[in-house]
Amino acid sequence: MKSCAFPPAFTARAHTSNPTAAASGWERGSPGQGVPGRCRSPSEAVCNFACDCLGCSDEAWCGYHGAPLQGMPFSCDFEQDSCGWRDISTSGYRWLRDRAGAVLAGPGPHADHTRGTDLGWYIAVGTHPGKEASTAALRSPVLRQAAPACELRLWYLTASGGVSELRLELTHGTETLTLWQSSGPWRPSWQELAVTTGRIQGDFRVTFSATRNATHRGTVALDDVAFWNCALPSPQASCPPGHLHCRNGACVAPDGVCDGEDGCGDSSDEDPATCSHLMATDFETGLGLWSRSEGWTRNHSAGGPQSLAWPLRDHSQNSAHGTFLASVAKPGTPAVLSSPVLQASDPYNCSLIFYYYLHGSEAGHLQLLLQTRGPGAPQAPSPLRRRHGELGAAWVRDRVDIRSTHPFQILLAGETGPGGVVGLDDLILSSHCRAAPETSIPQLPEPWALAPAPQPPWPRPQGCEPGHLPCQDLCVPPEQLCDFQPQCAEGEDEQECGSTGFELASAGGWEDASVGPLQWRRLPAQAHRDARGAAEGHFLSLEKAWGQLKAEARARTPALGPSGPHCELHMAYYFHGHPRGFLALVVVERGFRELVWQAPGSSSGSWTVDRVLLGSRHRPFRLEFVGLLDLDGPGQQGAGVDNVTLRDCSPTVTTGKDQEVSCNFERDACTWHTGHLTDAHWRRVESLGPGYDHTTGRGFYMLLNPTDPPAQGQGAHLLTGPQVPAAPEECLSFWYHLYGPQIGTLRLALRRDGEQDTRLWSRSGTHGNRWHQAWATLHHQPGPSTKYQLLFEGLRDGYHGTMALDDVTVRPGPCWAPRSCSFEDSACGFSSGGQGLWTRQAHVTGHVPWGPWADHTTETAQGHYMVVDTSPGALSQGQVASLTSAHHPPLAQPSCLTFWYHLSPQNPGTLRVHVQDGERRQVLSLSAHGGLAWRLGSVDMQAEKPWRVVFEAVAAGVERSYMALDDLALHDGPCARPGSCDFESGLCGWSHCARASPGRYSWDWSGASIPSRYPQPAVDHTLGTQAGHFAFFETGVLGAGGRVAWLCSEPLPATAASCLRFWYHMGFPEHFYKGELRVLLSSAQGQLAVWGEGGRLRHQWLQVQVELASTEEFQIVFEATLSGQPAEGPIALDDVEYLAGQHCQQSTPSQGDTTMPVPVPVPVPAAVGGALVFLLLLVLLGLGARHWLQRGCSFPGGTGAAAAAPGFDNILFNADRVTLPKSVTSTP
Repeated sequence: MKSCAFPPAFTARAHTSNPTAAASGWERGSPGQGVPGRCRSPSEAVCNFACDCLGCSDEAWCGYHGAPLQGMPFSCDFEQDSCGWRDISTSGYRWLRDRAGAVLAGPGPHADHTRGTDLGWYIAVGTHPGKEASTAALRSPVLRQAAPACELRLWYLTASGGVSELRLELTHGTETLTLWQSSGPWRPSWQELAVTTGRIQGDFRVTFSATRNATHRGTVALDDVAFWNCALPSPQASCPPGHLHCRNGACVAPDGVCDGEDGCGDSSDEDPATCSHLMATDFETGLGLWSRSEGWTRNHSAGGPQSLAWPLRDHSQNSAHGTFLASVAKPGTPAVLSSPVLQASDPYNCSLIFYYYLHGSEAGHLQLLLQTRGPGAPQAPSPLRRRHGELGAAWVRDRVDIRSTHPFQILLAGETGPGGVVGLDDLILSSHCRAAPETSIPQLPEPWALAPAPQPPWPRPQGCEPGHLPCQDLCVPPEQLCDFQPQCAEGEDEQECGSTGFELASAGGWEDASVGPLQWRRLPAQAHRDARGAAEGHFLSLEKAWGQLKAEARARTPALGPSGPHCELHMAYYFHGHPRGFLALVVVERGFRELVWQAPGSSSGSWTVDRVLLGSRHRPFRLEFVGLLDLDGPGQQGAGVDNVTLRDCSPTVTTGKDQEVSCNFERDACTWHTGHLTDAHWRRVESLGPGYDHTTGRGFYMLLNPTDPPAQGQGAHLLTGPQVPAAPEECLSFWYHLYGPQIGTLRLALRRDGEQDTRLWSRSGTHGNRWHQAWATLHHQPGPSTKYQLLFEGLRDGYHGTMALDDVTVRPGPCWAPRSCSFEDSACGFSSGGQGLWTRQAHVTGHVPWGPWADHTTETAQGHYMVVDTSPGALSQGQVASLTSAHHPPLAQPSCLTFWYHLSPQNPGTLRVHVQDGERRQVLSLSAHGGLAWRLGSVDMQAEKPWRVVFEAVAAGVERSYMALDDLALHDGPCARPGSCDFESGLCGWSHCARASPGRYSWDWSGASIPSRYPQPAVDHTLGTQAGHFAFFETGVLGAGGRVAWLCSEPLPATAASCLRFWYHMGFPEHFYKGELRVLLSSAQGQLAVWGEGGRLRHQWLQVQVELASTEEFQIVFEATLSGQPAEGPIALDDVEYLAGQHCQQSTPSQGDTTMPVPVPVPVPAAVGGALVFLLLLVLLGLGARHWLQRGCSFPGGTGAAAAAPGFDNILFNADRVTLPKSVTSTP
């Protein structure tokens, strides 16, 4: 027994921000020293999948934080720590706890599986660059006592091609069991692995290992490791009537006694004295009373053939050395195992419990038949069970009850498909199965009598291969069965393909694939208590079963497809279940399971008609009805399906809207349909209020919202049907909406069969709470038969934000030049006049080796920009390299053309900007200096005719010199002064800083009159009305952990004294002053915090003036963060003014405005500042130590922040106080 008590003291785990330290092993002490929390446990009771103490603290050794709900697994998502999993590798190829957001690029996962974002944690093998083949091994903590139905589920991802093998092993005692192994191929996305452990007595460990090739890196990640149904039953004071009260106090149901599995946990339910009346055969010493035909062989895992499908352990001993019966008989020649002739059992049941294994082939099957003997008995065997297809690498329990008036034999016949195995173990006959007085064994029936095939009324064609369907004079190959395109004159090849009313015994090809206590069965309607309203006939019903593994029941179709975009499933269903039950339809395609429909709630047993859009799918895919009910629970629970019809599923089915690429989504989605490779989907939705869609403000549009429902897949696809080009060049225009602090990327691509997708356009990050127009020119290959598809792909960084599309149009001819260009996908129509001197490149793959190390858009080496080499070898001194845009349309109002440029530290020469609208005029010349930063250039534009912009690089003849361009944009309205913005038409020169934190949260742009999912100010400051606009950030999305969002100015020149003036607004609930706004100066020396304020004054616009000084080029950074636990509330900015070379002057506030005191920074030399910080730290440490002693020596946890770079004091100087920031005062 465990004794729960309050320990006098316990060791607290220190917080760490070091992934290496967090992944290095145990973080909670060592076994035998007591468990953190309220309980002490003997070592044999720790990590036994049972919560015996308050808060499940006895399981904290294993990373289980908090008590799981009933029916939920013990799981580890690696969000808090490594859960006791340890790297035991012996080379540099090792496992580490990591997250995608810790690095900006690399071959590893772009998101974890738990959260589906780059903020989530997982454990992964690093990209070790060694040249020798090596294995990285990850071992679990010591676990104890797994129940017979214990299942381990985890998600894994292989992100590179250098992995040669993955293996999952279980070690207990001196034996190591291989639970799973694979040599690929693997998809480059998260995949689920589910394996059963079987009954494990005593201590055991699980090891996951990855082996890489000698010359490759081999990146592998794991996440969401969960143990299901692994706990042994807990002791009970009394048991329900009929249940066995085990010696250890547990209770076992009658059907679990003497069934060949240790249900008690101490084997008292399998006691030989209790089970002596049964006839059990475990094949360890022979066949017992059973007789076999050719095809069944006694074998064990250790000596079996080298087949991936071969059982890795038997059922009796759960060991590789245990013996079982295996069949590798080919289709058409079943291997038959027969019982002795048994006496007539009527009026009792002769029961057979058996365990079977069906793995490796969809064509394999196992039949259990009854062969009666004597006068008047049927001559042909009667089928009692038939299991078909792939059920996984597990031993599944089943039971058959036989009541016969004639002597009989039980026949077990197994056939396998290519690469498959059928296995049997632990055959247990009940006491009413008595051998007949005549002990002679009759001759076995012929194989074809066991599973007679229906004979067609026409002659069978000669020479049909196995698996082919004969019809008239045709042999239909397997790949053409159920492809929604009939080959046979009567459509026989499409008859057993999912469409059915369940009136025939074949059930339209639906087969039960359940392995647990529930199954799908075809039943007559009048025989079921819950089929109210059902007509005479049959339907598919959820019923009890004898399986012992996964609780949910599955019924699936044969392999289907390919299907077209209009494919729909129509059905009638009823579902009456309590909250934990469900009825769903799943599509299984390429190993990925997609939930496409779920019953919305209990229908009280009445039949409901519904339809589900399946859409375009690749072959092979299967449909599965999945159901879960508690048939022993309160009330009358039940579920059923009837009248299933697949309609318009042929890929050749077309409608008039298939060519409607141009679409405003008001009537329907036209030719646009969703892809099905992830569980994130575009949906056609209606505006919830004015101003939502672009067409009318109240209509429909396409929306990608990853929180509805929460999607694990990173991306979602929206595609057209195949299109025939109307012209050699076409212009696609559309309106898009990218909004939210962590929204991700929207891409447009063109797809042709047999070719890689061609990227046409992309945008990343928030673009404000408004619609933007974009367009892309489609270049088509000559020939009328060349078809193409258009594809919008939404890739998310997190769950905070939405993407939307509206008003898509296609017209012949090329597009105007785009209003913005990041060069990520193309050159946006820019040309270099045949010289080819300007090139589009990324630093990691570029031809100019001394170009910028990162682009401006993504701030990574993978981002693209335009660059020209101005070294003498490429461009002589005074020579000009031109870069010319496509034509822009005339401008209806004054506009501002902005671009970011990068000049090499070595003098590259002069960058000149010309505008050409019939005449050519120079509007800007840049040659001041280079450096390591991207700088913003801007030109005020007015043009009444079509115009082009021309960038000219005039070389200075200096070695290793270059000029680069990125992120061109055309904005309405005049250009703003550097560092200033009223946010009426956008963010001006202010932009999101990707390097702020791993979450890469973005400030947004919005207006009070624009509907928003986030709270925001009721009016702006510039206009003081709902029509105005502002920059804002919703701090509630940050969560705990010190995350921040930065809004950065363009680089500004050094200044002795300048004034920053701005208005800010905080809208936090009463008593929740959680938000904090800070102003930082960022330069090559580091960061200096010059002003900060919490949310003490709320729901009004407040003015701040800050004097700035810097001896070198710098950026102004607005930082939004939290000072405590998350609380919803926006921080907004408006009317930011940077007055270069001017001192701040106290302004007179207008009515309704409040002016804050002007912070005056005090110049402190670096050395003095460092000494001041050091002294203050000593004082704080002393005070902290005193406080700790007074509080009983308990250390509170803290979050660390990066230290400031040398040269900055990192002290906040306010008008009335000096405050040390958290990066100084927090515990690292």
